[in-house]
Amino acid sequence: MDKFKEILGSLGKQSKSNTNNKKRKWREIEQLKERFQLEKELKAYEDSLEFMLEEY
Repeated sequence: MDKFKEILGSLGKQSKSNTNNKKRKWREIEQLKERFQLEKELKAYEDSLEFMLEEY
């Protein structure tokens, strides 16, 4: 019976840590998306600046 309680206890701990890991991974994914979006926006500004400098 003690083994059964140990298994149930470990399953509870694992599910909590899995939840935390999933949240952390989603935060990392969101940060990467934001970074790529910022890089796209900066690239657009960089291209327009190069165009403006070519005119002068």
